[in-house]
Amino acid sequence: MDDLPEEVAWEILKRVKKTVDKNSISLTCKRLHELDNQQRRSIRIGCGFVPANEGLISLCHRFHNLEKVEISYSGWMSKLGKQLDDRGVYNLCISCPQLTVLTLSYCTYITDAGLSHLASCSHLSALNLIFAPRISGCGILSVVVGCKKLSLLHLNRCLNVASMEWLEYLGKLETIQDLHIKNCRAIGEGDLVKLGNSWRNLRSLHFEVDSNYRYVKQFYDRLAVDHWQKQLIPCNSMREIKLVNGIFSPGKGLACILGKCKNLEKIHLDMCLGVRDSDIIELASESRSLRAISLRVPSDFSLQTPINNPTRLTDESLKALALNCSNLESVKLSFSNGDFPSFFPFTQEGILALVHKCPLHELALDHVYSINDAGMEALCSAEYLEVLELTKCQEISDEGLRFVVRFPKLFALKLSKCLGVSDYGLQPLLGSHKLKLLVVEDCPHISERGVQGAAQSVSFKQDLTWMH
Repeated sequence: MDDLPEEVAWEILKRVKKTVDKNSISLTCKRLHELDNQQRRSIRIGCGFVPANEGLISLCHRFHNLEKVEISYSGWMSKLGKQLDDRGVYNLCISCPQLTVLTLSYCTYITDAGLSHLASCSHLSALNLIFAPRISGCGILSVVVGCKKLSLLHLNRCLNVASMEWLEYLGKLETIQDLHIKNCRAIGEGDLVKLGNSWRNLRSLHFEVDSNYRYVKQFYDRLAVDHWQKQLIPCNSMREIKLVNGIFSPGKGLACILGKCKNLEKIHLDMCLGVRDSDIIELASESRSLRAISLRVPSDFSLQTPINNPTRLTDESLKALALNCSNLESVKLSFSNGDFPSFFPFTQEGILALVHKCPLHELALDHVYSINDAGMEALCSAEYLEVLELTKCQEISDEGLRFVVRFPKLFALKLSKCLGVSDYGLQPLLGSHKLKLLVVEDCPHISERGVQGAAQSVSFKQDLTWMH
């Protein structure tokens, strides 16, 4: 190894991806040990790292070019030793000058004082906090003010982080591109208006409200949402939006964002109350580059509302998508409650229109009772469809499943909790070499023997507790 050219040894280490393999190689000789120390750019520290504060200094001195650090205490108990605390964060900041990406997960000893030390990390561009109960908005503000290059901020279950001034300051910087706020009870939809001009550069927005606090937040955020009646700043950089458990108000709040995302490619609306046809129609007319859409409709739609009720999604939304989004490749439609199948907002005709007019490669239907055997036969003309997922689609029987062998390009099929299908429906696939992948989960009338030979790769699981 001593005679090996420098560039060759460097290339060998670059090709080793797993941390455990890198550690083993670094122990083989002094030269590779030194090269690994220079080349290592990322580390992940877990519960077994004791003592945390002193050990982190040692690691940073050994790997002096670290750029990405993840510290996770998931599953931690007191008997495993003391966690990294505020002093440890300070040590990290002074020992790791090139730090650009930091993830702190379940670090319950770190407070605002510790987080404020990150303000000295001038290269920090990404911060991910997962369950940080002792962090408040003051700690986030200190990071936002000090780290001028911050472009990614993910907050997950940071229960004491309120919006305060940090969102407003983040909006003035106009550097944020990726913002995820998940289950942070003190932050509501109305607070996002404080992003101001940063909407112009935002590329990814993931906003999830704790479902137990959805209506509480709606009451307290009503005033803020009322002020957010128009989105004057275009969101032309936005590529992906994911909203979970949100509440849409007509022409206000998040509803007015959908019509401003000219280059949007992916959108996921999960259990969002108040989404109307007009919202989806406006989205479709503006976001003509849309490639993937996922709609999980809340059970509130199961109420017997008039067909022309403006707060009810209908096939008009699907028709708008089919008409305007010629690049749509992935569609996922789900209903949160299967007890009211007759009131599913989308009909078989609307779904098939979308499938036939767009180059869909992936279609996932969950609790969609409007699709039956005739619909499966109609899918035989879906010339681009490659992946089909059916979950609790109880109107599909063996007769409909037997049409799968006639789908032109289908190579992956997933069946989950479907009561109407059995081994008989899979018989045409046996030995046909049609499918590369078949996944069957919790379908009571399909046996493990019945799936053998139906695809190149088969996954079978049966747990029928969901039926009781």
